[in-house]
Amino acid sequence: MRSTRTRRLGLATIIALALAFFGLAPSASAADPAPAELSFATDAATTTPGGAVNLSMTIKNNQTYDIWFIYQSIDPTWLTTQRPDLKYSFTGCSLATDAGAVPCSGTGPANLGSNYGTTIPPGQSRTVTLTLQVAADSGCNGNIGFYSYFYAEFSNSTSLSGGPVYTPQTRVLCA
Repeated sequence: MRSTRTRRLGLATIIALALAFFGLAPSASAADPAPAELSFATDAATTTPGGAVNLSMTIKNNQTYDIWFIYQSIDPTWLTTQRPDLKYSFTGCSLATDAGAVPCSGTGPANLGSNYGTTIPPGQSRTVTLTLQVAADSGCNGNIGFYSYFYAEFSNSTSLSGGPVYTPQTRVLCA
């Protein structure tokens, strides 16, 4: 008497061979790059009360279609909100262009997407730099960090949501 386990194994083997023969079996493939990616960088890892750090945000279009619209938020991380003695604000915004930096608006948790300017063609990127000003009476020995979500729409009517994307943390040091 044959066991039911052997029958099931045989049946599973036959089905797997049939799927492979007809090309319906799942295949391993390299992952495609994300249609758009958001990255952050700072010009300094530390600052002191009264100092400033530039936070650069770059969105890259890895899609074969233009990015037509971007919505982006930026909010402090939970650990940053737990230090009420850390006082800071975004005081400036600039968009990098071929002709140099141009001012932009919408700093803080507002819609930062409009700051990226015009349509972003395939393979290109845009960089926006926010100036993070630490208040002169801010506490010390704490980290300031942010996270961001973004939504992008492409010219082929597709869209992408991404995040959270975390910024590098800035350490506020006592002088």
